[in-house]
Order: sequence, then structure tokens, then C-alpha cells
Amino acid sequence: MFNALVVNKDAESGKTSAAVQQIDVADLPEGDVLIDVEFSTVNYKDGLCIGPGGGLVRNYPHVPGIDFAGTVAESQDDRYKPGDRVVLTGWRVGEVHWGGYAQKARVKADWLVPLPEGLSSRQAMAVGTAGFTAMLAVMALEKHGMTPGEKPVLVTGAAGGVGSVATAILGNLGYKVAAVTGRPETADYLTSLGATQIVPRDEINETTKRPLEAEQWIGCVDAVGGDMLARLLGQMCYGASVSAVGLAGGAALPATVIPFLLRGVNLLGIDSVMQPFENRVEAWKRIASDLPMDKLEAMIKPAVLSDLPGLGKDILKGQVQGRVVVDVNA
Repeated sequence: MFNALVVNKDAESGKTSAAVQQIDVADLPEGDVLIDVEFSTVNYKDGLCIGPGGGLVRNYPHVPGIDFAGTVAESQDDRYKPGDRVVLTGWRVGEVHWGGYAQKARVKADWLVPLPEGLSSRQAMAVGTAGFTAMLAVMALEKHGMTPGEKPVLVTGAAGGVGSVATAILGNLGYKVAAVTGRPETADYLTSLGATQIVPRDEINETTKRPLEAEQWIGCVDAVGGDMLARLLGQMCYGASVSAVGLAGGAALPATVIPFLLRGVNLLGIDSVMQPFENRVEAWKRIASDLPMDKLEAMIKPAVLSDLPGLGKDILKGQVQGRVVVDVNA
């Protein structure tokens, strides 16, 4: 028997409730590899799966947790053996398949990635899906020609999980980073991560009828979408790219095609859930080499399984700063 955060749904009211319970290994879903989970984290999707479901969870009872890191306990796949250190993000684990909010997890071997040398399981979960997505976003911008220059890279939603890691990576790579935030109290935090400019959210979230404005940004990692993305497209430098990673500000894009036609701006979609294995390995290697571990440590908020119901509500309200690391064995 081991501890897990189990979400149940009342058949009559449709309301969900989450609590730490003891379950048996035999209760786990089918898979090739059994993992002794060490750490997990909290993402926006986790907040939905802990709480209302958000259309992500199909069956109850359910164990959320879209990320986890730990050690292989048993394996029916030749790629992994007991004692191997692994990390998992995506593949709808924690949504359709039981996830990492438990001391043990059983998953398909195809979903795992070996943990890079020099990166602990705790650090990997300080990164999690949010940091993994941030690294994919930076890599996409680089592949489309972005290099450090006189003008800054814009990071929206900078105090959140994706934004925090993106700011730290870009700053470490020598970029000037303009960090957008709606919380003035996070300015010192963002500066400590590597931001060279703080942009109040209201300054860039206002709609404008002008399809093009002055060229300000050599690239952008955007976690907001909506009106803000529409506005900043018209502020990108010629040939610059935007990595779109989120929709905290809405899924609609009330924009024109003018920035694409007259400035050659690129809008790059970043998906972290179904990334091929080779891309995952490359991104995790880059995280191990390009993300300063002292900056990562400054983002960490420790938690245990019993904290998760409250944290799930907080992240849905945008009240979680940095990266929550959940010690599932504490």
C-alpha cells in the first residue's frame, strides 16, 4: 500500500473532491514500467484535474499529476532497468492515465525519458512541464534565427511557471529579457531570474487599431494569448518569431495578418504533450546545461501531497509564483 492523491466525483452532484488515500500497486493502470516516484509538481492542467476536471479527466476515481520524476522499480522493457532515473511529462498522463501524485506510478516505457546527468529528480520537477515547454519555446525561437541583440526578448506571464524558466534560460544565454507581469510585487523576483526590463501587463494588454507599431522585440515567449498576443505581434522586429505556449488571456486571437505579411513575423505553436522522444532528450539536455540551477532553486515552493487540493485552486486563480515541487514521500 502507498499514498496517493485520489480525486472522486459524486455521481449525483457532479462535484469532485480530492484527498490523500492509500492504494495498492494492483490498483495502478497497465504499463511496462513501475516507478518509485520521488517528486512531482503543479501545472495549470493539474489544477483542473484536481478540481473540476476541465474535460481532461474521463474516469473516476483518478490520480492526477502530469509530471513526475523518480527511479525505476520494475521494467518489462529492455530500455529501462531497476535503478534507472527517469522523468515523465505529457502523454496525457495525469489526465487520461493515472499520474504522479502518488508514491508509485505505472506507465508505458515510450513515455519516459532518462534523467540527464547532473539533474536531480527534485530539480527535474522544479522544471516540469512548464520548464520543459519554456525550453522548447526557446529552441524554436533559436531555430528561426533568434540570437542575442540590442533589443530584448519579450516573455509574457513571466512570473508563472513557463515564464519564470524562460526568463532564467534566456538571461543565462545572454539575451536582454523584457518580462511582462500584472503583479508589481514580482518585479524583484523577475529581475533576480535575469529580466532586464519589467513591462506592466496593462501597457501591452490594451487593444489597438494599429496593425503595426514600433519594432521592439527580437522574439517572444507568450503564455497569455488573446488580446496581448494580438497586440505584441504588431510590435515584433522584422522576421522575428513568437512561441505561443499558453492561453491564460483567452483562446481567441483578434489580430490581422499584417505583421505576417509586412514584417515576416512567425507565430510558432509549442506543444509539449506529444513531443517525439528525440526532441524531449534534446530539450532536457539543454535544460541541464542552459538553466542556472541557482535561479531554478529560487523559483521553488516546496509542497506535499496534502497541500495539493489547495494548490490546485490557487494555480487556477493565477496565485502561484514560480515552481511548486511536491515531495510525494513526505
